[in-house]
Amino acid sequence: MLVPVVMAGGSGTRLWPVSRKLYPKQFCALTGERTMLQETAARLSGLDAAAPLVVCNEEHRFLAAEQLRQIGQDAAAVILEPVGRNTAPAIALAALHATAGGEDPLLLVLAADHLIVDVAAFQASVAKAVRLAEAGRLVTFGIVPQRAETGYGYVRRGAPLGDDGHAVDRFEEKPDAATAEAFVASGDYYWNSGMFLFRAGVYLGELERHAPAILAACRAAYAGAAVDMDFVRVAAGPFAAGPSDSIDYAVMEKTGAAAVVPLDAGWSDIGSWDALWEISDKDAAGNVLAGDVLALDARNSLVRADRRLVALVGVEDLVVVETPDAVLVADRARAQDVKKIVETIGDNGRAEHLTHRIVYRPWGHYDSIDLGDRHQVKRITVKPGAKLSVQMHHHRAEHWVVVRGTARVQKGEETVLLGENQSTYIPLGEVHALENPGKIPLELIEVQSGSYLGEDDIVRLEDRYGRLEKG
Repeated sequence: MLVPVVMAGGSGTRLWPVSRKLYPKQFCALTGERTMLQETAARLSGLDAAAPLVVCNEEHRFLAAEQLRQIGQDAAAVILEPVGRNTAPAIALAALHATAGGEDPLLLVLAADHLIVDVAAFQASVAKAVRLAEAGRLVTFGIVPQRAETGYGYVRRGAPLGDDGHAVDRFEEKPDAATAEAFVASGDYYWNSGMFLFRAGVYLGELERHAPAILAACRAAYAGAAVDMDFVRVAAGPFAAGPSDSIDYAVMEKTGAAAVVPLDAGWSDIGSWDALWEISDKDAAGNVLAGDVLALDARNSLVRADRRLVALVGVEDLVVVETPDAVLVADRARAQDVKKIVETIGDNGRAEHLTHRIVYRPWGHYDSIDLGDRHQVKRITVKPGAKLSVQMHHHRAEHWVVVRGTARVQKGEETVLLGENQSTYIPLGEVHALENPGKIPLELIEVQSGSYLGEDDIVRLEDRYGRLEKG
């Protein structure tokens, strides 16, 4: 049995302002209508694989589950990392979960934020890797290099393993330009993709041999796991106390069973806005334009407009990205430095690096339209059948006006139904809840007023999404 493991962690820095810490790039639609996570799940169709295991951060759990639901793909489980500990421990948690019932499946480990254009070629390489993994190999997928790239690590192939791949001779760190040129010219090197295929038990055995402290921490964390709806929440203490290391350093560079299968499928990790420009279709002037954009004598630029008209005149080699709360303008050659701006935003005590103006919740989403010292206005959308937690606030009152759909509102001991153009008032300190009993999305305008308007002034008393303690 083949079990996909989708690694969906991320910090949301390199593609800011579209990606944010609480909405990193795997949850963004960058190359089409589907998000990167959805594209990753969709390319599993045809592999005769089981439902995927998803490993993600606690704070991204509802985003991951909802985006998979939108494309009709249920996860076998969503394993939650209490803290980031790099890829070796994350994969170990997935392997422990996959073997918990006594089976020992093959694991296809994928990053949720990679682009693969040629799905058929990808699946053909997976079939080769399956045969090597069934023979006990730990397989990495080596990207056939398109250029001398200094931003990736490399894998040098060794002796052939039949027609399916090669033994790994060695892994190489990110090289300088001259070394990268030599690597590519030799024909013996691949880019290190960060995708793997191996039997779960083989990986756990090699981890115990080469990094026993990681495995011990993960075993202890998984032994204390609790199931919360579709989520597997491992024990935070043991996991956080364990070492942090990548699978490359912990296992792949040390094992004698490493193999590499070449992959030539239009792969990119979309690690910067410049990388997205490189792989995108361009107009006659070399521009990649998305949204409401006008370009006059502009060349070789990437422009993305989410809400407003963006106009360019007489410029070249730019990245311009407009979102409701932030605009990025950068030299395309400096696109890797966007993460420095993100660091500066955090250092200045701002919030634009954390989340968008639109914030997603398991029941729907809200858009913070206006914010002042003692008021905030939100446009709230509640999915059909969804319900916000039963809650109260110590520091604010709320006015609700329904603009679409039907709202079932609990106010203290009273429950009322509100239709379009009807409103209600929630006094400070009153226990209340909001539910959409209808078959279309409920949309309402919420006006908050009070001395403190932070999200941590929500005191949850009941919650169908398991957020009474976890947020």
